[in-house]
This record gives sequence, structure tokens and C-alpha cells, in this order.
Amino acid sequence: MANNQKLTFEEAMNKLSQLVEKLEEGDVPLEEAIVFYKEGMELSKICHDKLKNVEEQLTQVITEDGRKSFSVEEEE
Repeated sequence: MANNQKLTFEEAMNKLSQLVEKLEEGDVPLEEAIVFYKEGMELSKICHDKLKNVEEQLTQVITEDGRKSFSVEEEE
């Protein structure tokens, strides 16, 4: 996973999309599907963390600029 942390958001999303496509084909052996699923979860977390980081940066920039702070409600 250490190498995955160096991925850009776009690279992680692309890899995640490729994994989903492979899993949706349905002809992946169970053991391989589990490996794909775990990797997909790691990529999903990377994307979430990068988005959260950008949200925090935007909040900081906007508040430093003298404008109102905003928050984004997360869907569950």
C-alpha cells in the first residue's frame, strides 16, 4: 500500500475503476476477487483521504480570505 499512497487522485480512481470492471465481469476466481476487493478498499480510502485533504485546504483558504467558513455534509 505504500506505493499506492504516492498515487494521484486520478490514478487511484482509474485503478479503482479497472478493478471494479474486472470484478463486474464475474469470471474472477474467489481468491483473486478477494485480493482485488482489498486493493479496491485501499484505493477508495486513498481517494477519500485526498478529497478530505482538499476540502480542508479549501476551507482554510476561504476562511483566510475573510469569507465565511463552509462545511460539506458527508453522506453515509
